[in-house]
Amino acid sequence: MSRLTHVTNGPYAPPAPARELTAVSADGAHLHVEVHGPEDAPPVVLAHGWTCSTAFWAAQIRELAVDHRVVAYDQRGHGRSPASSACTTRALADDLEAVLAHTLAPGEQAVIAGHSMGGMSVMAAAARPGFREHAAAVLLCSTGSSRLVAEARVLPLRAGTVRTRLTAQVLASRAPLGPVTPAARRVLKYATMGPGSAPHMVEACARIVHACPRAVRHAWALVLAGLDLDAGVRELSAPTAVISGTSDRLTPPPHARALVAALPNCVGLTELPGMGHMTPVEAPELVSKKIRELVTTYVTDTHGRAGAEAPERIKEGS
Repeated sequence: MSRLTHVTNGPYAPPAPARELTAVSADGAHLHVEVHGPEDAPPVVLAHGWTCSTAFWAAQIRELAVDHRVVAYDQRGHGRSPASSACTTRALADDLEAVLAHTLAPGEQAVIAGHSMGGMSVMAAAARPGFREHAAAVLLCSTGSSRLVAEARVLPLRAGTVRTRLTAQVLASRAPLGPVTPAARRVLKYATMGPGSAPHMVEACARIVHACPRAVRHAWALVLAGLDLDAGVRELSAPTAVISGTSDRLTPPPHARALVAALPNCVGLTELPGMGHMTPVEAPELVSKKIRELVTTYVTDTHGRAGAEAPERIKEGS
Protein backbone atom coordinates (compact mmCIF):
# COMPACT_ATOMS: atom_id res chain seq x y z
CA MET A 1 0.00 0.00 0.00
CA SER A 2 1.04 3.59 -0.51
CA ARG A 3 2.28 5.88 2.18
CA LEU A 4 -0.79 8.03 2.71
CA THR A 5 0.49 11.48 1.90
CA HIS A 6 -1.57 14.24 0.36
CA VAL A 7 -2.28 17.90 0.93
CA THR A 8 -4.39 18.56 4.01
CA ASN A 9 -6.01 21.87 3.15
CA GLY A 10 -7.41 23.65 0.11
CA PRO A 11 -9.50 22.29 -2.79
CA TYR A 12 -7.29 19.22 -3.27
CA ALA A 13 -7.46 18.01 0.32
CA PRO A 14 -9.47 14.75 0.29
CA PRO A 15 -12.81 15.09 2.11
CA ALA A 16 -13.82 12.50 4.69
CA PRO A 17 -15.99 9.77 3.15
CA ALA A 18 -19.45 8.93 4.43
CA ARG A 19 -18.46 5.24 4.33
CA GLU A 20 -15.36 3.14 3.73
CA LEU A 21 -15.69 -0.35 2.27
CA THR A 22 -13.55 -3.22 1.05
CA ALA A 23 -14.39 -4.81 -2.29
CA VAL A 24 -12.88 -8.22 -3.05
CA SER A 25 -11.76 -8.82 -6.62
CA ALA A 26 -11.95 -12.08 -8.57
CA ASP A 27 -8.50 -13.22 -7.42
CA GLY A 28 -9.10 -12.27 -3.79
CA ALA A 29 -7.37 -8.87 -3.95
CA HIS A 30 -8.79 -6.37 -1.48
CA LEU A 31 -9.67 -2.89 -2.74
CA HIS A 32 -10.20 0.17 -0.57
CA VAL A 33 -13.44 1.93 -1.52
CA GLU A 34 -14.86 5.26 -0.37
CA VAL A 35 -18.45 6.43 -0.69
CA HIS A 36 -19.29 10.14 -0.47
CA GLY A 37 -22.59 11.99 -0.59
CA PRO A 38 -26.24 11.05 -0.10
CA GLU A 39 -27.11 7.36 -0.36
CA ASP A 40 -30.19 8.01 -2.51
CA ALA A 41 -28.41 10.31 -4.99
CA PRO A 42 -27.44 9.34 -8.56
CA PRO A 43 -24.15 7.42 -8.52
CA VAL A 44 -20.76 8.31 -9.98
CA VAL A 45 -17.77 5.94 -9.91
CA LEU A 46 -14.22 7.32 -10.13
CA ALA A 47 -11.16 5.27 -11.18
CA HIS A 48 -7.78 6.96 -10.72
CA GLY A 49 -4.61 6.53 -12.73
CA TRP A 50 -1.12 5.08 -12.39
CA THR A 51 0.73 6.11 -9.18
CA CYS A 52 -2.32 7.96 -7.82
CA SER A 53 -5.09 7.24 -5.29
CA THR A 54 -8.61 8.32 -4.35
CA ALA A 55 -7.04 11.61 -3.19
CA PHE A 56 -6.52 12.50 -6.86
CA TRP A 57 -10.29 13.02 -7.23
CA ALA A 58 -10.63 15.35 -4.22
CA ALA A 59 -11.90 18.33 -6.23
CA GLN A 60 -14.51 16.24 -8.08
CA ILE A 61 -15.64 14.56 -4.87
CA ARG A 62 -16.12 17.92 -3.14
CA GLU A 63 -18.17 19.27 -6.04
CA LEU A 64 -20.24 16.22 -6.89
CA ALA A 65 -20.93 14.73 -3.44
CA VAL A 66 -23.29 17.60 -2.69
CA ASP A 67 -25.98 15.89 -4.76
CA HIS A 68 -24.41 12.66 -6.07
CA ARG A 69 -23.33 9.39 -4.47
CA VAL A 70 -19.65 9.34 -5.37
CA VAL A 71 -17.72 6.07 -5.24
CA ALA A 72 -13.93 6.22 -5.47
CA TYR A 73 -11.54 3.29 -5.10
CA ASP A 74 -7.81 2.71 -4.88
CA GLN A 75 -6.38 0.57 -7.67
CA ARG A 76 -4.52 -2.47 -6.33
CA GLY A 77 -1.21 -1.45 -4.78
CA HIS A 78 -2.22 2.20 -4.70
CA GLY A 79 -3.55 4.24 -1.79
CA ARG A 80 -4.96 1.86 0.81
CA SER A 81 -5.37 -1.14 -1.49
CA PRO A 82 -2.69 -3.79 -0.83
CA ALA A 83 -0.25 -4.66 -3.59
CA SER A 84 -0.79 -7.80 -5.64
CA SER A 85 1.48 -9.89 -7.81
CA ALA A 86 -1.29 -9.89 -10.45
CA CYS A 87 -0.72 -6.66 -12.37
CA THR A 88 -2.57 -7.09 -15.65
CA THR A 89 -5.33 -5.44 -17.64
CA ARG A 90 -7.51 -8.40 -16.69
CA ALA A 91 -6.94 -7.51 -13.03
CA LEU A 92 -7.92 -3.89 -13.76
CA ALA A 93 -11.19 -5.11 -15.29
CA ASP A 94 -11.81 -7.56 -12.43
CA ASP A 95 -11.26 -4.81 -9.87
CA LEU A 96 -13.61 -2.35 -11.53
CA GLU A 97 -16.30 -5.03 -11.83
CA ALA A 98 -15.85 -5.88 -8.15
CA VAL A 99 -16.25 -2.27 -7.08
CA LEU A 100 -19.38 -1.84 -9.20
CA ALA A 101 -20.93 -5.03 -7.83
CA HIS A 102 -20.08 -4.07 -4.24
CA THR A 103 -21.37 -0.49 -4.32
CA LEU A 104 -24.29 -0.51 -6.77
CA ALA A 105 -27.59 -2.35 -6.57
CA PRO A 106 -28.36 -4.95 -9.26
CA GLY A 107 -29.22 -3.08 -12.44
CA GLU A 108 -28.32 0.31 -10.96
CA GLN A 109 -26.44 2.48 -13.43
CA ALA A 110 -23.77 5.09 -12.85
CA VAL A 111 -21.50 7.44 -14.73
CA ILE A 112 -18.01 5.91 -14.63
CA ALA A 113 -15.06 8.28 -14.97
CA GLY A 114 -11.53 7.00 -15.50
CA HIS A 115 -8.32 8.99 -15.60
CA SER A 116 -5.23 7.53 -17.32
CA MET A 117 -4.93 3.93 -16.03
CA GLY A 118 -8.46 4.31 -14.66
CA GLY A 119 -9.64 4.88 -18.22
CA MET A 120 -7.74 1.77 -19.22
CA SER A 121 -9.63 -0.11 -16.51
CA VAL A 122 -12.84 0.95 -18.23
CA MET A 123 -11.58 -0.19 -21.65
CA ALA A 124 -10.43 -3.51 -20.21
CA ALA A 125 -13.85 -4.11 -18.67
CA ALA A 126 -15.91 -2.78 -21.57
CA ALA A 127 -17.19 -6.17 -22.76
CA ARG A 128 -17.82 -7.56 -19.26
CA PRO A 129 -21.49 -8.14 -18.33
CA GLY A 130 -20.92 -6.65 -14.88
CA PHE A 131 -19.59 -3.45 -16.39
CA ARG A 132 -22.33 -3.16 -18.99
CA GLU A 133 -25.00 -3.70 -16.34
CA HIS A 134 -23.85 -0.65 -14.42
CA ALA A 135 -22.37 1.76 -17.00
CA ALA A 136 -24.89 4.43 -18.00
CA ALA A 137 -22.15 6.61 -19.49
CA VAL A 138 -18.38 7.01 -19.34
CA LEU A 139 -15.88 9.85 -19.13
CA LEU A 140 -12.32 9.08 -20.28
CA CYS A 141 -9.74 11.63 -19.10
CA SER A 142 -6.18 11.76 -20.42
CA THR A 143 -5.88 8.14 -21.46
CA GLY A 144 -5.05 5.86 -24.36
CA SER A 145 -5.53 2.29 -25.47
CA SER A 146 -2.13 1.31 -26.95
CA ARG A 147 1.34 2.55 -28.02
CA LEU A 148 1.70 4.52 -24.78
CA VAL A 149 5.48 4.40 -24.58
CA ALA A 150 6.06 4.92 -28.31
CA GLU A 151 3.93 8.06 -28.37
CA ALA A 152 4.89 9.52 -24.97
CA ARG A 153 6.75 12.82 -25.10
CA VAL A 154 8.27 12.93 -21.63
CA LEU A 155 11.75 12.91 -23.16
CA PRO A 156 12.66 15.76 -25.55
CA LEU A 157 13.85 13.45 -28.31
CA ARG A 158 12.70 12.73 -31.84
CA ALA A 159 10.13 9.93 -32.08
CA GLY A 160 11.70 6.57 -32.82
CA THR A 161 13.31 3.48 -31.36
CA VAL A 162 15.78 5.34 -29.12
CA ARG A 163 13.11 7.54 -27.54
CA THR A 164 10.79 4.59 -27.02
CA ARG A 165 13.49 2.51 -25.33
CA LEU A 166 14.64 5.34 -23.05
CA THR A 167 11.08 6.33 -22.18
CA ALA A 168 10.30 2.75 -21.16
CA GLN A 169 13.35 2.73 -18.90
CA VAL A 170 12.42 6.05 -17.27
CA LEU A 171 8.78 5.14 -16.64
CA ALA A 172 9.63 1.70 -15.26
CA SER A 173 12.50 2.91 -13.09
CA ARG A 174 12.71 1.36 -9.63
CA ALA A 175 14.46 4.45 -8.25
CA PRO A 176 12.75 5.96 -5.20
CA LEU A 177 11.13 9.34 -5.82
CA GLY A 178 12.09 10.56 -2.36
CA PRO A 179 10.63 13.61 -0.59
CA VAL A 180 8.69 16.30 -2.43
CA THR A 181 11.39 18.90 -3.01
CA PRO A 182 11.41 21.95 -5.33
CA ALA A 183 13.39 19.93 -7.88
CA ALA A 184 10.91 17.04 -7.64
CA ARG A 185 8.01 19.43 -8.22
CA ARG A 186 9.69 20.80 -11.35
CA VAL A 187 10.27 17.31 -12.75
CA LEU A 188 6.71 16.19 -12.05
CA LYS A 189 5.25 19.37 -13.52
CA TYR A 190 7.28 18.98 -16.71
CA ALA A 191 6.38 15.32 -17.17
CA THR A 192 2.72 15.33 -16.17
CA MET A 193 1.22 18.84 -16.13
CA GLY A 194 0.77 21.86 -18.33
CA PRO A 195 3.22 24.78 -18.11
CA GLY A 196 0.59 27.05 -16.57
CA SER A 197 -0.33 24.70 -13.71
CA ALA A 198 -0.56 26.58 -10.42
CA PRO A 199 1.88 25.67 -7.62
CA HIS A 200 -0.90 24.28 -5.39
CA MET A 201 -1.94 21.91 -8.20
CA VAL A 202 1.63 20.69 -8.65
CA GLU A 203 1.99 20.22 -4.89
CA ALA A 204 -1.19 18.16 -4.69
CA CYS A 205 -0.12 15.87 -7.54
CA ALA A 206 3.45 15.52 -6.29
CA ARG A 207 2.38 14.39 -2.84
CA ILE A 208 0.04 11.76 -4.30
CA VAL A 209 2.51 10.42 -6.88
CA HIS A 210 5.44 10.33 -4.45
CA ALA A 211 3.33 8.23 -2.07
CA CYS A 212 3.14 5.34 -4.55
CA PRO A 213 5.59 2.54 -3.66
CA ARG A 214 8.33 2.15 -6.26
CA ALA A 215 7.66 -1.58 -6.69
CA VAL A 216 4.02 -0.82 -7.54
CA ARG A 217 5.05 2.00 -9.87
CA HIS A 218 7.47 -0.35 -11.67
CA ALA A 219 5.04 -3.26 -11.97
CA TRP A 220 2.25 -1.20 -13.48
CA ALA A 221 4.67 0.67 -15.78
CA LEU A 222 5.48 -2.67 -17.38
CA VAL A 223 1.78 -3.29 -17.97
CA LEU A 224 1.34 0.12 -19.55
CA ALA A 225 4.37 -0.43 -21.79
CA GLY A 226 2.74 -3.46 -23.38
CA LEU A 227 -0.82 -2.13 -23.34
CA ASP A 228 -3.16 -3.06 -26.17
CA LEU A 229 -6.81 -2.32 -25.40
CA ASP A 230 -7.86 -1.26 -28.89
CA ALA A 231 -10.42 -4.07 -28.99
CA GLY A 232 -11.83 -2.90 -25.67
CA VAL A 233 -12.44 0.57 -27.06
CA ARG A 234 -14.56 -0.91 -29.82
CA GLU A 235 -16.58 -2.80 -27.17
CA LEU A 236 -17.28 0.33 -25.12
CA SER A 237 -20.90 0.81 -26.16
CA ALA A 238 -21.97 3.20 -23.38
CA PRO A 239 -22.13 6.89 -24.32
CA THR A 240 -18.56 8.08 -23.81
CA ALA A 241 -17.06 11.56 -23.57
CA VAL A 242 -13.30 12.15 -23.89
CA ILE A 243 -11.11 14.85 -22.34
CA SER A 244 -7.51 15.54 -23.35
CA GLY A 245 -4.90 18.20 -22.60
CA THR A 246 -3.04 19.57 -25.59
CA SER A 247 0.21 19.65 -23.56
CA ASP A 248 -0.12 16.09 -22.25
CA ARG A 249 3.29 14.39 -22.56
CA LEU A 250 2.18 10.98 -21.24
CA THR A 251 -0.93 10.47 -23.40
CA PRO A 252 -0.70 13.18 -26.08
CA PRO A 253 -3.78 14.32 -28.05
CA PRO A 254 -3.44 11.69 -30.80
CA HIS A 255 -4.53 9.11 -28.21
CA ALA A 256 -7.78 10.97 -27.54
CA ARG A 257 -8.47 11.40 -31.25
CA ALA A 258 -7.89 7.70 -31.83
CA LEU A 259 -10.36 6.90 -29.05
CA VAL A 260 -12.97 9.20 -30.59
CA ALA A 261 -12.52 7.53 -33.99
CA ALA A 262 -12.87 4.01 -32.53
CA LEU A 263 -15.59 4.48 -29.90
CA PRO A 264 -19.00 3.23 -31.08
CA ASN A 265 -20.88 5.89 -29.10
CA CYS A 266 -18.67 8.94 -28.56
CA VAL A 267 -20.62 11.96 -27.31
CA GLY A 268 -17.88 14.56 -27.33
CA LEU A 269 -14.17 15.36 -27.36
CA THR A 270 -12.91 18.23 -25.22
CA GLU A 271 -9.32 19.29 -25.88
CA LEU A 272 -7.97 21.65 -23.23
CA PRO A 273 -5.35 24.08 -24.55
CA GLY A 274 -2.18 24.14 -22.45
CA MET A 275 -3.32 21.42 -20.05
CA GLY A 276 -1.20 18.37 -19.28
CA HIS A 277 -1.93 14.82 -18.20
CA MET A 278 -3.53 15.62 -14.82
CA THR A 279 -6.74 17.12 -16.22
CA PRO A 280 -8.99 16.43 -13.18
CA VAL A 281 -6.55 18.50 -11.10
CA GLU A 282 -5.66 21.07 -13.76
CA ALA A 283 -9.26 21.68 -14.88
CA PRO A 284 -11.33 20.52 -11.88
CA GLU A 285 -14.46 22.54 -12.61
CA LEU A 286 -14.65 21.40 -16.22
CA VAL A 287 -14.18 17.72 -15.37
CA SER A 288 -16.82 17.91 -12.66
CA LYS A 289 -19.17 19.68 -15.06
CA LYS A 290 -18.71 16.96 -17.69
CA ILE A 291 -19.49 14.25 -15.17
CA ARG A 292 -22.56 16.15 -13.98
CA GLU A 293 -23.76 16.59 -17.58
CA LEU A 294 -23.42 12.86 -18.23
CA VAL A 295 -25.40 12.06 -15.09
CA THR A 296 -28.14 14.49 -16.06
CA THR A 297 -28.37 13.08 -19.57
CA TYR A 298 -27.97 9.34 -19.07
CA VAL A 299 -28.63 8.25 -15.49
CA THR A 300 -32.23 7.33 -14.73
CA ASP A 301 -33.45 9.21 -11.65
CA THR A 302 -35.18 7.73 -8.63
CA HIS A 303 -38.58 8.24 -10.25
CA GLY A 304 -37.64 6.11 -13.26
CA ARG A 305 -37.35 8.95 -15.75
CA ALA A 306 -34.41 8.89 -18.14
CA GLY A 307 -32.42 12.04 -18.74
CA ALA A 308 -32.62 14.18 -21.83
CA GLU A 309 -31.75 12.78 -25.22
CA ALA A 310 -28.09 12.31 -25.95
CA PRO A 311 -26.33 15.41 -27.30
CA GLU A 312 -24.81 15.48 -30.72
CA ARG A 313 -21.15 14.64 -30.92
CA ILE A 314 -19.13 17.78 -30.27
CA LYS A 315 -15.56 18.95 -30.16
CA GLU A 316 -14.46 21.75 -27.87
CA GLY A 317 -11.21 23.61 -27.78
CA SER A 318 -8.49 23.26 -30.33
